[in-house]
This record gives sequence, structure tokens and C-alpha cells, in this order.
Amino acid sequence: MQERKTETAGRLHDSAYYAIAILVGAGVGAIGTFFHIATTEAAHWPTLVRDTVEGPFLLPGMAALAAIMVVASVWLVRTYCPEAAGSGVQEIEGAMEGLRQVRWRRILPVKFVGGVLALGSGLVVGREGPTIHMGASVAQACAEKFGLSLRDTRGLLAAGGAAGLAAAFNAPLAAILFVIEETRRQFPYGLRTYTAVILASVTSAIVTESIAGVGPDMRIEVPDMPLALLPAFVVLGAILGAVGVVFNKSVIWSLDTARAVGLRWSFYLVPAVVGAIIGVLVIVRPEATLGGEQLAEGLAAEGLPLLILAGIVVIRFVMTMASYSTGVPGGIFAPILALATSIGVLFGTALDFAIGLPAGALAAFGIAAMGGLFSSAVRAPLVGMVLVAELTGAYTLLVPVILTCVFANMVADALGGEPIYELLLNRTLRLAGQTPPSPPAEDQLGGWDETERRS
Repeated sequence: MQERKTETAGRLHDSAYYAIAILVGAGVGAIGTFFHIATTEAAHWPTLVRDTVEGPFLLPGMAALAAIMVVASVWLVRTYCPEAAGSGVQEIEGAMEGLRQVRWRRILPVKFVGGVLALGSGLVVGREGPTIHMGASVAQACAEKFGLSLRDTRGLLAAGGAAGLAAAFNAPLAAILFVIEETRRQFPYGLRTYTAVILASVTSAIVTESIAGVGPDMRIEVPDMPLALLPAFVVLGAILGAVGVVFNKSVIWSLDTARAVGLRWSFYLVPAVVGAIIGVLVIVRPEATLGGEQLAEGLAAEGLPLLILAGIVVIRFVMTMASYSTGVPGGIFAPILALATSIGVLFGTALDFAIGLPAGALAAFGIAAMGGLFSSAVRAPLVGMVLVAELTGAYTLLVPVILTCVFANMVADALGGEPIYELLLNRTLRLAGQTPPSPPAEDQLGGWDETERRS
């Protein structure tokens, strides 16, 4: 009886709850858009340095400035809000399970300022992780302000996170589906909470578009692909399934390695070294830095040779692991998409060399690869399909993208791959001395709870 009272305490009328969700979406849309603008402006510092510093002092100066930015970001996190490190998606999932806390008063400023420093430095991390975490923080603040029940609070956390993803990529449908697929274990399904997610995501997208403009975030024009090429997309999906498993294991290994270095010497050693390397690469190999949205848009059109493309794949992979291991506030969505594009274009270039491909095929393989690697790493194929379509506007590639995502997910599952955010949450809980939750049975996932259908 006491548990039931706790669950229903602070119960608001549906219309009031929906109004709060809209408020959350509007706030997250504004914060997320200004965060995007701030990180974009911060990333212009290399141009300013190049215009003022010449000769032998350029590379050392770039290395020092980037290292300072990365170390400052890590210092903010370690000093004021350790849970702000990394993506933040796993923290939201943990909070929805009652295993973690969303300390919004600390997360919002640290994630914003630390994220601007990290992304502005050139690290290979994405803005979507901090935006999602800040979105959940806005939701937590509103839940506390209006005294929401436990169930409504957890539903609003999901809505805030979805609004953050909608703001980061201007992809509201993918954001809604992300809640369905990624948080299926934690999300309190019901008409009330599900509607709140939709309202928050759409409102966030409206605010984002009103500030930053309307249209896909990474528009790529691609013609229709012949049906004879569909088997190639299946092969690409199978390759990406294996790559996704390696990617996830490498992320955990890099985090553990950086932590071991920190325990032995200093937790600022890895950030300083990686930041210095990034500072040099910004000048020498700019394609190896930043989240990679511009790389994904232009790579297929450059017509690079196989060896150069292979080098880009390797260096993007290595720098993604190195950047994420520093512990700055930064996501892995964007690096996954850029790495996937590089792999897709490499695959297409090799195929073109062997059999010849129609115009636009390289871009098509690059786009399909985005969804494929996302599906195998995050294990959310439906989100991968829709996210790619919303990001690029390439709706004509729907069938090739579906095949790539499905086969990538199947191969990752066959190889025993686990979702990246589940791995990250379990690692966080183990380091905190908590026992990670056991995976639920398949028949416990993804369904409506009939007793709470209209809750």
C-alpha cells in the first residue's frame, strides 16, 4: 500500500503532464541549439591560430592549446560532476532504473561548458551525448519543480533525453524511436508517458528549426540504386556487424586503459596527450578530428584512393577511442556515423574497382553504413534506419538502408555483441560498487503493461 501511495503521489492530470513535456521540449530545444552553435564557434580557434602564428611555433602552439582545452574539460568533470563524463545516455538509463541520479544543477553547467571545450578542441566526440544528458537534466528539474510521481518522473526523463537527440540532429522521429528501442527495459510504457515523449521531441525540433533553420542536418543527395546492388548492401551490413562488436569492446578497453594510467600516474595525463595529438592533427590531418559531420557529407564526393580511405578508417577508429577515453563530456553517435561513412565509402570504392558502380553509389554505401554501424554498436536497428533518413534526407535509399541495418544487427547478435550503452552502464555500476542489473527475458521487453496502459 505504501509503495502504491509513493507511485501515485504528485499525480497530475494528463493535460498538465503533457504541458510539462512541451515545456521540457522547448527548453531542451533552445539549450541544444545554442550548445550546437557554441561548439561550432569554438571549433574555429585553429583558423585564428593559423592566421596569427607562423613558422615552427604553429604546431607546438596548436598542441598546447588543444591540450589545455581538453584538460580543462576533464578538470570540470572530475571536480564538480563525475557523471558528466562521456555520453550520458547510460546515466539516463541508470536513473530510469533507480540506479543513478540526474543531478541537474551540476550536470547542466558542466556538460555545457565542458562539452564546448571538448568539442571545440577537435576531439572525436559528438554533441548528441551532452545534449541528451542536458535534456534529461531539464526534465529532472521540471519533475522536481512540479512534484511528479516516480513513474511520471522516469517517463519525463526519457522525454527530455529524446528532446535532446531531436535537438542535436533535428531528427524527432528517430528520437522517439530511440526511447522505444534503447530504453525498452527502463521506460515506463503507457499512453501518458509515450505521448509525453512525442510532444517533447516534436517541440524540441520546432524550436531547433526556428533558431537554426529547417532541413536535414547532413543533407546528401543520392539517386535511386538498382536492385542488383542490394546483395552488396547485405554484405556491407555483415561487415559492419563485426565492426560494431569490435568497436564496443574497444571503447570499454580504452576507458579501462585510461583509468589504469590515471590510477598509476595522473588522470590528466591521457587527456593532455590526446589533446596535444588532436591539436597537431587539426593542421596535419583535419579529417581525423571533430565529430565528423562534415567528413561524412563530403567524403563520397572526393574520389579518394583505397589506401587513403583505409587510412582514414584506421585513424578515425583510433582517435575515437582515444578521445572518448579522456573522460570529457562527449557522445559517440557522431563518431560512429563518421567512421561508418568512411567504411561504407571504402567498401564502395573497392567494389567500384572490381565491377564498376553507377553514379552516386559511393554516397549510397556511405549513408547505408551509418545505419549499419549504429545498429550493430547501439543494437537499435529501427533507430538507425530512421536516423539516417532524417539526417541525410536520402529517403530513396530506404530499402538498402533497411537491409544494411538488419544484417548488421543480426551479425552483431550472432557474435555475442552487447549494446554499447548497456556496456557503459554496467561498467559505471561496477566501478561504483553496484551490481549491474540482469538482462530481462525477451518476453519482458517492448510490450505495453496492460495494467498501466493509460497511465
